[in-house]
Amino acid sequence: MKVQEGMGKRTVSIIIAYFLIYVVWGSTYYFIGVALKGFSPFLLGALRFTVAGLVLLFWCWCRGEPVFKKTLIRKSAVSGIVLLFIDMAVVMLAQKYVSSSLVAIVASSTAIWIMALDAPMWSRNFRNPAVIAGMVIGFLGVTLLYFEQFNQSSNLNNHSEYGILLLLFGCISWALGTLYAKYRSSGEEEVNAFAGSAWQMIFASLMFWICAGFSGNIAGTDLNTVPASAWLSLIYLIIFGSILAYSAYIWLLKVRPATEVATHAYVNPFVAVVIGMTFGKEIVTWIQIAGLIVILLSVTLISKKKKRNQE
Repeated sequence: MKVQEGMGKRTVSIIIAYFLIYVVWGSTYYFIGVALKGFSPFLLGALRFTVAGLVLLFWCWCRGEPVFKKTLIRKSAVSGIVLLFIDMAVVMLAQKYVSSSLVAIVASSTAIWIMALDAPMWSRNFRNPAVIAGMVIGFLGVTLLYFEQFNQSSNLNNHSEYGILLLLFGCISWALGTLYAKYRSSGEEEVNAFAGSAWQMIFASLMFWICAGFSGNIAGTDLNTVPASAWLSLIYLIIFGSILAYSAYIWLLKVRPATEVATHAYVNPFVAVVIGMTFGKEIVTWIQIAGLIVILLSVTLISKKKKRNQE
């Protein structure tokens, strides 16, 4: 009976965690865009991850978790910089050139990068030509989006293709950080997942503070002029985007396959596009929608084969 209750609680926890990384993370693209109207990218990252990391670390310490283990801190530092700092810095910088909707659409290719870079799973993932075809189709979808932005930037001289290149770099960094967190970071114990994510956010925040200082973001920002919408968006990103959703992501990597957890990248664009069009009045072109459909088609091919392999 106790075993069944434990399994039931575990199932509910997994469902909640997937909701957080599917829906909540999809909404953060819009709120990042709003927050950037009051904060510079590096300062936003510094404030967001400093508060979130310290709050989560204090919570873990109050629960009696071994939060100051040297191996935990050392491995979390690597994944925090690769997974959080680089990717989130790229996402925020890219939104200077492209909309939050397009950021989310390009980010949907992250799952393909995880599949391509997950070396321990190559023998399972590449047994069938359908997987390879899915990856090729996915890259074609991203290429379609890039060339559309390149053509637009050539006509408008706004260099929006830079945003696509930044995002592709961020997707690769996120994939590498995800695989490191899966196989190397924070140990194998689930109990360390939350403490590990706290340290990752703290180390990411240190990098953001350094960049904010050298770029003049700190001295050049007058907090009194920051609009209320930007402050509210920052609070939302701290609580829902970092403390809840990111911690759920790191925990899921400990209990579920990395390629399965990466499916959040398929759902996030739909949430981001709907929110961006509804609240941000963003324009989504037919080519962007076509690129998203192509990426999702590739994911469908890969996912079907993955399920067959598991069966």
